Amino acid sequence: MTTSIGEIERGSPGYLVEMAAAGDEAAFARIVVAHHDAMERVAYIVTGDLDLADDATAAAWSLAWRRLGSLREPAKLRSWLVSIAANEARGLARSRRRHQILEIEVAAQIASDDFDLSGRESDIDLANALARLDPDDRRLLALRYVAGFDSFELAKASGRSASGTRARLARLLARLRTELDRG
Repeated sequence: MTTSIGEIERGSPGYLVEMAAAGDEAAFARIVVAHHDAMERVAYIVTGDLDLADDATAAAWSLAWRRLGSLREPAKLRSWLVSIAANEARGLARSRRRHQILEIEVAAQIASDDFDLSGRESDIDLANALARLDPDDRRLLALRYVAGFDSFELAKASGRSASGTRARLARLLARLRTELDRG
């Protein structure tokens, strides 16, 4: 059952969602400002590519604008938006099938007095291990560790049970640890 605009407290997230769903562009712009960065971070983790992440986030906003009226629980706006961005990113990553190469700005670092790549090795190893994962797996990790979803939100976003989602996440983490220990 949808609550009418008059029944939602002015200034609440629900009010903002209702106003945006009714076509209020200023209300939608406030939603964009509040959630764009989180959506883009998750999209980047899923795609591993800044341009694809931007494309996925733009597509997610377009989809969110059209479907905002179907959001049943305005309090879950953030998880709903981040899930849309993650799904769009997964679709783009699958369709493009890109393998990313991690670039390091070595010339600028060599010229500096504090040249030290030792701290970057683990970042590079992690980025490479993540790149070898399926976009679905990167999506799950991004929703959990970048967006901060709990197991129930992850389950809803993935269409699995909470316990099944926790088990899949544990297997993914074990796989990443194994790959990082080998590297």
